[in-house]
Amino acid sequence: MYSSTRITMFLLCLAVVPAHAQAVTTHDPQHDFDFEIGTWKTHVKRLLHPLSGSSEWTEYEGTSVVRKVWDGRANLLELRMDGPKGHFEGLSLRLYNPQSHQWSLNFANAAAGSVAQPTVGEFTNGRGEFYDQETLDGRAIFVRFVISDITPNSAHFEQSFSADGGKTWEVNWIATDTRMADAAAPNATQP
Repeated sequence: MYSSTRITMFLLCLAVVPAHAQAVTTHDPQHDFDFEIGTWKTHVKRLLHPLSGSSEWTEYEGTSVVRKVWDGRANLLELRMDGPKGHFEGLSLRLYNPQSHQWSLNFANAAAGSVAQPTVGEFTNGRGEFYDQETLDGRAIFVRFVISDITPNSAHFEQSFSADGGKTWEVNWIATDTRMADAAAPNATQP
């Protein structure tokens, strides 16, 4: 025979475990970019001639400012940087799609004055992966944009191109962002 204490404990466990499991597994992807709201110092390395066999890189230093839009269902990134190859300004509008639970990253270079093909994807286990298909020098390529190593005060960004259908990838943009001390994000844990 089971004692009433054991039965009560068993029933309590059944009641508590599902609630706890739901709290752990519930994830709201519309807040995946909340970590990036604020002002960042950025260091960028850019491959000058992607998919050409060239290994000539240039580097930039600058800032990026990310603002929340639509209560976090979108955000706007403004990037300004300078390096040996000159001044660069970019803008990225990130939009959350509540039906697909994915984000589209819509980038514009100030020199071109137009928005490029969006990369689309999502975050899984703290890593964002976004893809699209574009044309480079007249040929179709795949583009992959990865956001990784995310902490309250830093993040890593890489863009890669593939000319062989995604079998191999060549990294052509590497950015390391560090939160500026006087512009910490609200509720961010400072080390």
